[in-house]
Amino acid sequence: MAKIKITQTKSRINAPKVQKLTLDALGLHKMNHSVVKEDTPDIIGMVKRVHHLVTVEKL
Repeated sequence: MAKIKITQTKSRINAPKVQKLTLDALGLHKMNHSVVKEDTPDIIGMVKRVHHLVTVEKL
C-alpha cells in the first residue's frame, strides 16, 4: 500500500481540542515533526480535519 509523510508545519496552540487530539492520534506532537503512515481512508480523513496545520507528501 502507498505511504504518505505527514509533517506538522503550524502550531497547535490555538487549535480546538478535537484538532489537538487528531494530531496526537496521527503521532504529531510538535512543530516540524514528521511521521510516515499508510495511505488509508482513515488517515486521509484525519489529515483533512487538520489540513491547515500539516503538509502531506506522497512517498
